[in-house]
Amino acid sequence: MTETAAIPDTASEFMQASGLVVTQASGSRVEGYVDLDQRHHTPFGVVHGGVYATLVESAGSIGGSLAVADRGEFAVGLNNSTDFLRASTGCRAAVIAEPIIQGRTQQLWLIQITDEATGKDLARGQLRLQNLPLPSRD
Repeated sequence: MTETAAIPDTASEFMQASGLVVTQASGSRVEGYVDLDQRHHTPFGVVHGGVYATLVESAGSIGGSLAVADRGEFAVGLNNSTDFLRASTGCRAAVIAEPIIQGRTQQLWLIQITDEATGKDLARGQLRLQNLPLPSRD
């Protein structure tokens, strides 16, 4: 189930540069993919770990925010712990985020990033989120 109404219509240039395409989003699961290539590389020719940390932060924040949108809140990252499991020079990577726990004030999400062709994990992260009131648009 996609709950697009709670996701802002425009993504920042930073989010666009990450390449994350969200295919399913709800307060209990986010799915998507990114086509990793030389735009995401370190000077040494492999995907930069910061890309994986960005995907963890983005997917978890989208799901966490959808989980509390009906309360007039959104979720912001407090701690991002991303493990880089396997080097890659590029691939289509699946991104799946699911909550471990969703509380009144905080949430903890698990995000897995997997090479779609091989099924091997590239990175895995946990994202702790704080639920906050949406800022006023005045």
